[in-house]
Amino acid sequence: MKVLQLRDAKSTFSAIVEAAEHGEPTIVTKHGRPAAMVVPVEEGRRIYPDNPPSFADLLISIPHGLEFERDEEPAREIEL
Repeated sequence: MKVLQLRDAKSTFSAIVEAAEHGEPTIVTKHGRPAAMVVPVEEGRRIYPDNPPSFADLLISIPHGLEFERDEEPAREIEL
């Protein structure tokens, strides 16, 4: 995996994109700290899918058979 400073990445951006097309990710640093990563499209789509599941879809996908017990006792009295 290549690590490039931002100014070097700017001047060689087309080479970075070509490397990503061939499966090689590149980290771009800014002031010595990692700031961005250029990755192949397949890897990016795996991490950030085009159509992420909705919250309802995630709830529906919970395995069935989970039993929850409900406390049937009346609520306690509270003085206001």
